[in-house]
Amino acid sequence: MEEILKQFPDLSENQILQFQKLQALYEDWNAKINVISRKDIDELYTRHVLHSLGIAKIIEFRPGSKIMDVGTGGGFPGIPLAILYPEVDFYLIDVIAKKIKVVNEVATGLGLKNLKAEQKRAELVKQEFDFIVSRAVTNMPDFVSWVDGKISKKQNHELANGILYLKGGDLTEELAAFPKATEYNLSDFFTDEFFETKKVVHLSLKYKR
Repeated sequence: MEEILKQFPDLSENQILQFQKLQALYEDWNAKINVISRKDIDELYTRHVLHSLGIAKIIEFRPGSKIMDVGTGGGFPGIPLAILYPEVDFYLIDVIAKKIKVVNEVATGLGLKNLKAEQKRAELVKQEFDFIVSRAVTNMPDFVSWVDGKISKKQNHELANGILYLKGGDLTEELAAFPKATEYNLSDFFTDEFFETKKVVHLSLKYKR
């Protein structure tokens, strides 16, 4: 929590309170429905919350933006980003119903009004978004096939609309088919050793109708 306050010093009192509530909410729900490993629940703020907020080091989502989190699991990166950007609309999906239940319960506990979560496959989503975020749910070629055609035509940010993907390790082979993808090392922003190999990958996707 200290690192979050250091990295994001302009949080409102309500945002600070929401971030502080995350530990108790996830410990409670994780005991009922296991969505985070026991080891990781003790490192929630580093391995899940701060990791999710790595996206906010690459881009500041503008009010009114629409963001989809695919394969959100227990709500990452969507929930921390929804706290950070209360005027941005977040749509979180996962194919596993119990994970979406946890997401909805945590969102309710935090009083988040800018987040909607559903059990759904990405391929079945009909809406369009400024950005689609995710955290290593599959390889990039498969992920692109899931979300292609769901990117909004209107550009609201300097960074081109598309995918913002949290990934780790050497991505040379995985990104070979996407020469325009840009890798941002989270170790440039966060000092914890957990982030040594962690990255945000940005891949612009063209609007398709």
